[in-house]
Amino acid sequence: LGMCSELKFPVPWGHVAAKAWGPSEGHPVLCLHGWLDNANTFDKLIPLLPRGCYYVAMDFSGHGLSSHRPAGCAYHFLDYVTDVRRVAAALQWRRFTLIGHSMGGAVAGMFCFLYPEMVDKLILLESLGFLLAPEDTEAWLKSKRRVIDRLLSLEAKQQTPKARSPEAALQRLLEANSHLTAEGGAILLQRGATETSVG
Repeated sequence: LGMCSELKFPVPWGHVAAKAWGPSEGHPVLCLHGWLDNANTFDKLIPLLPRGCYYVAMDFSGHGLSSHRPAGCAYHFLDYVTDVRRVAAALQWRRFTLIGHSMGGAVAGMFCFLYPEMVDKLILLESLGFLLAPEDTEAWLKSKRRVIDRLLSLEAKQQTPKARSPEAALQRLLEANSHLTAEGGAILLQRGATETSVG
């Protein structure tokens, strides 16, 4: 598979880094590293795997060359799953194979559980994948998938903030919050809006 190339995918706090081997039109395979590892963990394995695939090994946030999340943000498993979703979206992959090592296997298992339609094969190395009590499955699945999808659609819509006149801003606030009086809305806007000079 020879040389690998470096990739970078923008995320709201910086970027997610990855390395790729093989032809970009080959069958897509996403490789997820273990706890405190990084994408280099796959350097010796990838050359032994079938040719004709496009292997992308990503660095989870805070690992390898990927940006750290902002100070004070915890690293939850679901955040790693969301990183996988972001990378798949950036690569425009609709269906792909997941290889997960150790913690990466648990993330891969959780991703597979949430987005089964996106994964054709799940390969786990030194990992149990992801286990849930059967009675929790349905509710967990629905709520977590909704959280991730909503977050990513919000990020996709993140354009520059809208500038409105103070009157229009108050109008908008009152429409969105039927319990507010005009006076209450004006008080909230003093601290909840930023004045800008329109050029």
